[in-house]
Amino acid sequence: MNNREIKPIQKSIIINKPQNELKKSEICMINRKRNPLKFLFFALFVFSFSSIAQVRTFTLEEAVQTALQNNREIKIAKMNVDKSAAAVSEAYGYAFPSLDFSAGFSHFIKKPKMPFPDFESLLKNSTYSILFDENVIPRDNSKFSPVTTKLQSFAQTNNYETQFTLTQMLFSSAVFRGIGASQIYFDLAKAELKNTISKTVLSIQSAFYGVLLSRDVLEITRASFENAQDNLKNVKALYSQGLVSEFDMLQAEVQVENIRPMVLQMENNLKSAKDGFKILLGIDQLEEVEVDGKFTYLPENITDEIDYINEAMVSNFGIKSLDLKKQVDEEFIQLDISEYWPTLAAFGNYTYAGSSDEFNFQNYSSLTVGLSLSINLWKGNQTKNRVEQSTITFKQTEEQLKQYKDFTIAQVKSKIQELKRVQSLIEAQEKNVNLAERAYKIAKLRYREGAGNQLEIQNADIALRQARINRIQSVYSYQIARFELDQLLGRTNPEYFAGFFEKED
Repeated sequence: MNNREIKPIQKSIIINKPQNELKKSEICMINRKRNPLKFLFFALFVFSFSSIAQVRTFTLEEAVQTALQNNREIKIAKMNVDKSAAAVSEAYGYAFPSLDFSAGFSHFIKKPKMPFPDFESLLKNSTYSILFDENVIPRDNSKFSPVTTKLQSFAQTNNYETQFTLTQMLFSSAVFRGIGASQIYFDLAKAELKNTISKTVLSIQSAFYGVLLSRDVLEITRASFENAQDNLKNVKALYSQGLVSEFDMLQAEVQVENIRPMVLQMENNLKSAKDGFKILLGIDQLEEVEVDGKFTYLPENITDEIDYINEAMVSNFGIKSLDLKKQVDEEFIQLDISEYWPTLAAFGNYTYAGSSDEFNFQNYSSLTVGLSLSINLWKGNQTKNRVEQSTITFKQTEEQLKQYKDFTIAQVKSKIQELKRVQSLIEAQEKNVNLAERAYKIAKLRYREGAGNQLEIQNADIALRQARINRIQSVYSYQIARFELDQLLGRTNPEYFAGFFEKED
């Protein structure tokens, strides 16, 4: 490789270094080898890169609000609400008067003809009959012509017609039932939106504390790694003075290397937790995120589980949605039954028309009012079969609702038991952490005084690390179980719904 090939590589290495890693000599070299304009572009590039690399820090509340704005499932559910609101307006529209206008113009290139008695023969025969009857001329029956038919046209070449028709539905069971069904469907869409928001909030809460858990476990593992490194330094110092054996030094070094891959694994776990967190937030995966929070253990006063179950049966968003769906299905049954009922409508019709052969139209108008009654007598049992299908759908929803209620009751009981179990563990684990810290200090002291060995330090370190991890995992489990119980009970903060509904019910 010649010098010309080396210089571009050196230049690339310098440019790719972060700004805080550039040495003064390298910056001077950049200034020497570039004109001021190029250096300005380079400075702008470094500034923009540093801006892109900024880390966004989220509190739990900020994370929830960001997810509510970006979550696609919420956007789809909101569109369903808007769609169902339009359906309600459409249903009312069928009960309002309907005004239609139509207009048409026709020009006969060849007029239609139809067979009709010969008017000329009729006129001739009528004239002779009068003359004979009045004795004007002597009667001669041979003067009468036979009456035959011939093709004649009674249409004019140019014709136009304009028409206004006003229709008002007076009675239609389908229209009235449709209004009620559309309103219930609108309520169902709103309930589904609330259910989606509630689930999204739970997902963000779980992901947020998942990142916190991964971060704290990483810190605990790093602390254990630092303890092992400090222990190795002390052992090496004692070994250099001939106070400990080479075997002890090797054990301390092995302990360090055994923990190193655990640190890397915990770092990967934290990165994966952040990536999943970013997906739920709906932000770019290239963004760097951090969470601002910590685990706090606030014991909940758990009352009788029957109170929680009753609350869930009333407030659970999934149960509300299925109950509204059952009502919608019931309305659909009545909509199908309404085909058996007659339909009565009033109408008015105003017509203005004209016709001519040479565009000198003869115009006329007409006005008609009346009532229209229609009832289906038989349609091949279509209505009967549609009612049967709607009834089956209603029964299916009813069974789904019962099944969901049973599932919710089981989940509420499970979360209550989980909270009780974790509450009993956390206090014991807090004491266990204190004991493990004390045991680790004693093991280090015993080793320095020559009464212990490296195995004691290793075991004490493992016990301390596991005690800390167990405690933080228990607090995490408690937080998640509490969030899940709140979601089952429909206790999602009402403020999270405020941005999606103009007026809360």
